[in-house]
Amino acid sequence: MSTAYLFPGQGSQFVGMGKDHYESNPQFKELVDRANKVLGIDLKSIMFEGPEESLKQTEFTQPAIFLHSVALFKTLDANPDMVAGHSLGEFSALVACGALEFEDALKIVRRRGELMQKAGDDHPGTMAAIIGMEDEAVEKVCAAATESTGKEVIAANYNCPGQLVISGYVEAVEKAVELASEEGARMAKVLPVSGAFHSSLMKSAYDGLKESLENVKVSVPECPVYSNYTGKATSDPEEIRSNVLNQLLNPVLWTQTLQNMMANGADSFVEVGPGKVLQGLVKRTNRKAEISGHQ
Repeated sequence: MSTAYLFPGQGSQFVGMGKDHYESNPQFKELVDRANKVLGIDLKSIMFEGPEESLKQTEFTQPAIFLHSVALFKTLDANPDMVAGHSLGEFSALVACGALEFEDALKIVRRRGELMQKAGDDHPGTMAAIIGMEDEAVEKVCAAATESTGKEVIAANYNCPGQLVISGYVEAVEKAVELASEEGARMAKVLPVSGAFHSSLMKSAYDGLKESLENVKVSVPECPVYSNYTGKATSDPEEIRSNVLNQLLNPVLWTQTLQNMMANGADSFVEVGPGKVLQGLVKRTNRKAEISGHQ
């Protein structure tokens, strides 16, 4: 029996996240207090008290979710057989498997949030959820919308069979939503996001993050870590560095990640961090999988 630990990405945050653990667990409290000092911002009060508008800003959302996930994982005394994280969650997974040090990853995640927010402001784009269509059908819709508008839209998150998120220029995403509805999608709607994540509109964020990642030590992980960029496991530090950077411009292959974990023996999945989104995606990928969570 193999257990895979999963770490959530942006969108799972909520005001009050982690407050109960902070008040009851000294180890959790120590990491949250350390994060406040390292970043020089009062992340704790944004997490615990809000306001929601602040917590929803990408530059705060990303370190908040990362901190909650990693601090919680450290309290579990867990020994995962394999790990993966969804988008931002990949950094939590890299700390959980020992590939990145907590403080290094925290600073990178904060920088990533700032860079992605700026890229979203400088190059406006959006994302949309498409539910009830095959992957290939969504890819064709994106290609048709790109051709029709002359602006890029791509499949950006392969979340589980029949549930994808697309990303790109506003005009192209809206056209793809229209086409997907015509093609019989059960749901196609634009999401309230601050940018076209996992698309070429994040190029400036990619360039900035590349610089930050070059100076960080990446170690051989203690267990296989699965990459959003490839959907496969790797233990090579340079490949890890490259993969976590490339996911900014490329799709999150989450369906493929879960399927590969299952093919490699994972039959129990534990989500660590705010929300239960990933537990739902595991269930939709394999109804027989054993699923639990800590939030």
